[in-house]
Amino acid sequence: MSSFTERAKEVINVEIKGMETVRDNLDGKFETLVEKCAETVKNGGKLILTGIGKSGYIGQKIAATLSSVGSPAVFMHPVEALHGDLGLMQKNDLVLAISYSGETEELLSVLTPAKRLGTQIFAITGYPESSLAKLSDFTMPMTVGEEACPFNLAPTTTTTALLALGDALALVLLDNYGFTKEDYGRLHPGGAIGRAVTMRVGDIMRSGNDCVLVSPETTVKDALLKMTKARCGAAIIINENQGLIGVFTDGDFRRHAENDISILTKEIGSAMTANPVAVKAESLAAEALKIVEDRHINDIIVLDENEKVAGIIDVQDLPGLKLM
Repeated sequence: MSSFTERAKEVINVEIKGMETVRDNLDGKFETLVEKCAETVKNGGKLILTGIGKSGYIGQKIAATLSSVGSPAVFMHPVEALHGDLGLMQKNDLVLAISYSGETEELLSVLTPAKRLGTQIFAITGYPESSLAKLSDFTMPMTVGEEACPFNLAPTTTTTALLALGDALALVLLDNYGFTKEDYGRLHPGGAIGRAVTMRVGDIMRSGNDCVLVSPETTVKDALLKMTKARCGAAIIINENQGLIGVFTDGDFRRHAENDISILTKEIGSAMTANPVAVKAESLAAEALKIVEDRHINDIIVLDENEKVAGIIDVQDLPGLKLM
């Protein structure tokens, strides 16, 4: 193994050790941090992350993660704050000020103007006796043993640990709010996950002329002609009350025809698959996706609230809907 690989492992091990130190030192101050953040959001406020340099970049990521899981958050650059961006701050907001040393001049210069606006400040720092801690209303100590940098200067372990702490905060708050997969989907409507957890089966099914419904007495030939016209890979066999009896797919036809071409003249009820997989129209699209993946099937029947056939999901439609 090359010395490069060995050195990389050393760096990662130092950072893991730093995260373990932060994890093992979590105490009531982290509880206070969670409580203050939750209280801020409950009262209609937002979380304002601020920091400079590497801490600032991590602060931007933490703010993005918080917002994505139900805690409205923004990042405020300390220098820009002194030139007007303090205007985004409201009295019921909470500032999360990040600096490992707690002595970053640009960050400290923001705190007094922020306090004049009546905003509370929660410091996250490696030095609880630092100037940042003294100027803040609350402090969350985050001490690591050493940086992975050979000079113990470049922020490495500290930023990795800070990132992990931010994720922990965001996900503890998620649990506290009872934030659900559906809530996540509503905040991510542009992604496949968001679509899967907000779209209902009824939104993606084929219905009307795009769905083939036949009685058990219909011949296989007539059913195939209707399937071709509708460009649908399956016919749904229903009773007189539109209740589900079975399904017949083009794959079923090929399998039967290999042994008996006279299948074309037979009633479809004798060749159908009885009791096929079905889902309710109000079910989440994610449920249909799971059935497709678990059962390896191409068509799922959709039922309405009265157990009547409402439509069909064709797996070929899912890529176009950006669900696969």
